[in-house]
Amino acid sequence: MNITMIGTGYVGLVSGACFSEMGSRVTCVDVDEQKIENLQKGILPIYEPGLEAMVCQNQADGLLVFSTSLAHAMKKSSLYFIAVGTPPGEDGSADLRYVLSVASEIGKNIESYAVIVDKSTVPVGTADKVRATVQKELDRRGVEVEFDVVSNPEFLKEGAALNDFMKPDRIIVGADTARARKEMKRLYAPFSRNRDKIIFMSVRDAEMTKYAANSMLATKISFMNEVANICERLGVDVENVRKGIGSDSRIGYSFIYPGCGYGGSCFPKDVKALIRTSMENGFEPQLLSAVESRNQLQKQRLFQKIVARFGNDLSGFSFAVWGLAFKPGTDDMREAPSVVLINDLVKAGAKVRAYDPVAMNEARREFPQEWFDDNRIVLVEQPYDTLDNADALVLVTEWKTFRQPDFNEMKERMAKRVIFDGRNQYDPEDVRESGFDYHGIGR
Repeated sequence: MNITMIGTGYVGLVSGACFSEMGSRVTCVDVDEQKIENLQKGILPIYEPGLEAMVCQNQADGLLVFSTSLAHAMKKSSLYFIAVGTPPGEDGSADLRYVLSVASEIGKNIESYAVIVDKSTVPVGTADKVRATVQKELDRRGVEVEFDVVSNPEFLKEGAALNDFMKPDRIIVGADTARARKEMKRLYAPFSRNRDKIIFMSVRDAEMTKYAANSMLATKISFMNEVANICERLGVDVENVRKGIGSDSRIGYSFIYPGCGYGGSCFPKDVKALIRTSMENGFEPQLLSAVESRNQLQKQRLFQKIVARFGNDLSGFSFAVWGLAFKPGTDDMREAPSVVLINDLVKAGAKVRAYDPVAMNEARREFPQEWFDDNRIVLVEQPYDTLDNADALVLVTEWKTFRQPDFNEMKERMAKRVIFDGRNQYDPEDVRESGFDYHGIGR
């Protein structure tokens, strides 16, 4: 099949690469000329394990091309995927300006029947707006062209996106016509050969399914973080509690790991957007509001623990930070707990030496340049180099490389033997037997 993928961010690039991997011819379109030029050279704008190799191979095979011309790409296909950003507005609502801008361009250029697919995460009712925007342009042109608008939300985990796309648990398709359902079933046939993974529903149902899924996972995280804070005050080890409740098949172990809060491009944005949508429709979502509030508070827990140990004025103190990305397997620092922590540390007078396996370039863009210029933040090339004369180590992201630290080398390098474990990666007893003061989450 011939596909036009509009947007070369995380969702668009992964989706385009995976469709081409299964033999479809895909043109990825973006208005950012520099990004397209880089992609044509094999330079990707994001880090995702295995993605670079897949993109380059399918480019070489002629199945994946990159362009800045939507009009030209549309002439070759009848499947148009909208995969542009929907950043949160100040009120938490999803900003649809890019989605509707693309819809307008499609309306200006569509010549024959096509399926327009909302791949971006969008609020319920967005497909109606896309349909109206396309039709408005067709009316201006004075032409009649049939088209369908479909909702096909993505369920990709950063760090495991290729596997999630190639071997999905389910494929949600919101389509209101038999013709659109037939096209989408044909498109996804290579991804559901073992069993039919496609779940057809109405467009609005599909739009809601995406928000409900992410909000449910965020709820589990915030619930466990709430439990962790209660455990701290009761002298209870939350890790034992986690194992106890996780063994219940009705609960399971997924997304019940206590920590320093969730981040990324999905959970924070989607929870806020669903809250906003609910409020606009006359319903106060008390549970979702609590999920969001707990997450914001949880991102402050590591700093609160540091202040409790060292005092409010951190002038003259140096902290080693392991992990900057919001989770392992990605360089994404959007809404990352590390950003909150480092901002608080620097503003309290501390200096920070930090390391992350892949997010160092993102970190340079995230913080003010003056903080790097005067060494308030120093990014180092090896994790143990963060420890030189450090008053404490703060683990923020649970990369595998941090799981078995050399406590002897740490003692030699650090000024004080203190560890703040924001992801409960270490056994408190082992850490204390090695001569360190240990501070975890809920333990």
